[in-house]
Amino acid sequence: MFVRKKKNRSGTTSVVVVDKSHGKFKELVTIGVSRNEEEINQLLQQGEEWISIYYGTRDIFKEQERVEEEKKLIDYFLSNVENVLLNGTQIILDYVFRLIGFDQIGDDILKHLVTARISQPCSKAATVEYLKSYFDEDVELHNIYRYLDKLHKTQQELVQQISVEHTRKILGGKIGLVFYDVTTLYFETDEGDGFREKGWSKDGKHNLTQVVLGLLVSKDGYPLTYSLFNGSQYEARTMIPIVEDFVNRFELKDFVVVADSGLMNKKNLALLETGGYKYIIGARIKNESEQIKQWILSLEKQKGLFHETKKDNTRLIIGYTDERARKDRYNRDKGVKRLRTAYKSGTITKKDINKRGYNKFLELSENVTVKISEDRIRNDQKWDGLKGYITNTHLPADEVCKQYNELWVIERAYRITKGTLEMRPMFHFTPKRIEAHVCICFVAYKVYKELERILKISDINLSVDKVLSIAKTITTIKIRLPSSGTVTTKTMLLTPKHKSISMLFDENFWRAF
Repeated sequence: MFVRKKKNRSGTTSVVVVDKSHGKFKELVTIGVSRNEEEINQLLQQGEEWISIYYGTRDIFKEQERVEEEKKLIDYFLSNVENVLLNGTQIILDYVFRLIGFDQIGDDILKHLVTARISQPCSKAATVEYLKSYFDEDVELHNIYRYLDKLHKTQQELVQQISVEHTRKILGGKIGLVFYDVTTLYFETDEGDGFREKGWSKDGKHNLTQVVLGLLVSKDGYPLTYSLFNGSQYEARTMIPIVEDFVNRFELKDFVVVADSGLMNKKNLALLETGGYKYIIGARIKNESEQIKQWILSLEKQKGLFHETKKDNTRLIIGYTDERARKDRYNRDKGVKRLRTAYKSGTITKKDINKRGYNKFLELSENVTVKISEDRIRNDQKWDGLKGYITNTHLPADEVCKQYNELWVIERAYRITKGTLEMRPMFHFTPKRIEAHVCICFVAYKVYKELERILKISDINLSVDKVLSIAKTITTIKIRLPSSGTVTTKTMLLTPKHKSISMLFDENFWRAF
């Protein structure tokens, strides 16, 4: 670093401080400009003083010593690094786990299994390796299996209790709406055992055994309770036992059960009425009496316009939307196109006939020949866009429609648990471990939903999946201090993406919730 005089075109002289680094010159500051030689000399003196004040007197030998000392310090630091962890997801999910209250269970294995299920869903054996490699957590496989038995026997009830109380709290003390639906969870085996049995598979795995999962969620999709049934169980028979058990255990009052038309039958409606429950259930309008069907088809089709009629002790409400009409038309056209392709040769196999959605457009004659019925296709078009709802509430028709349409929250719950959390296929074979595995996925989904809520109310405009993707690249360095033998840690938030979620690593941030 030195002071230099620089001649200008105007005839003046500039006095600048220049630094030379890696063979390149860089002007740091202009001290002044003058034509007078005496003033220029004064500027040169000021330049030397500037260097002395801001950088001190440059001593190339001392600078070299400092560089060597810095290298030694870096080497010393690196030699005492004990581990480097990719534990960004663990730090965030631990905060959420405690916020919900699951730490009351007092078992770190549950926390580790839930964190791993959200971060990197895999088999229990692979989970052991993942926890050690990424989080430096020593969890033995036999301890995990032992814990699954403990979870099944003593902790499932507490898990659901904590989930319900937290959900009640964030909803202002009242559950209000409960949404119910079922799905199936398959196993990579075709051998049944009384619990795992073949049945109607929602995953299209009809050749594999399965169990039926019934799930109850609140408004916005927060999980409340669940139950597992024999794989061959008819789904409509699962709803009442779960609802009654939930109401009795958690003393639920003043709520409305919302369920899909697939769960609607006379027995279920009668049991809901007997139990004094309020409900909104999808109606099977094409299965109504001829009189009601003619009434439905005579209605004006206009979005936002609802019609209703009395049916026993309930109300049958009919609504219409252009979006549903387009969807109905698209699905039918797609199915008919596939049917015409299959029928092009003049014959249709039993496999084609049994495909869902094909039968209603076929006419079967006495000698088991078939043909595509254009009349049935035209009749089906009349129902495009129409949707019916059965309810015993006194809610306005548009509110009934609105609440029923929130059933998507439970469909999304199944997409996340079966997709993101990879609940299935399952590789456990005893009922108690199957149930424990589902319980872990239930807790993981609750943690996932709570993180989603925190991001939303904190105006962090990122999805849960995006946040976790960023967090997976965040490292924590563990350093052992030689003199004391203690270990200190430092989480490294280095990139702009890391900094975009930095508040999630601040303990003070979580205290606000």
